[in-house]
Amino acid sequence: MSDKERLKQIILEMSYEKRKVVLASGRESDFYFDGKQTTLHSEGGLLVGRLFYEAIKDVEGVDGVGGITLGADPIATATSIAAWLDGRPMHAFIIRKEPKGHGTGQWLEGRKNLPPGSKVVIVEDVVTTGGSSMKAVNRAKEEGLEVLGIVSLVDREEGGRENIEKEGYWLKAIFTKSELLA
Repeated sequence: MSDKERLKQIILEMSYEKRKVVLASGRESDFYFDGKQTTLHSEGGLLVGRLFYEAIKDVEGVDGVGGITLGADPIATATSIAAWLDGRPMHAFIIRKEPKGHGTGQWLEGRKNLPPGSKVVIVEDVVTTGGSSMKAVNRAKEEGLEVLGIVSLVDREEGGRENIEKEGYWLKAIFTKSELLA
């Protein structure tokens, strides 16, 4: 079984729920992907790191991977480790939802590994409309990073890709909703 096939099994077992929910976008849905249940699973996290790294290893000059806490945290760490194991350092970073309330007041953790001008890829567990992804892109740019694109574990296929591409970025999804629920 391939890494992708096994990760699909874990997502369907651990992350997919058929129930009514309100999404971060404010939309109502009759199903939910709780990506953290997969990315925090020991085998799931390993596979996520491998597959996210595989999705970006040929992108020229990637210095770092990260996104908005909490969904991006395990993905960024796992991807960074997978890259290191392949001999290609890609540092992880975390974007806070609000600046640190003490000390340096930072928005971005991992700053010393990524000087201004560093090229980064935003990582997400789930993309619906692309709103959270674009918040991460904009915050990373405000912090002096050059954002190349976005990788998501699941694209719900609800306009996120189109919205992200309208802003001039690419989206690579490990899975689409259609692939997972086929």
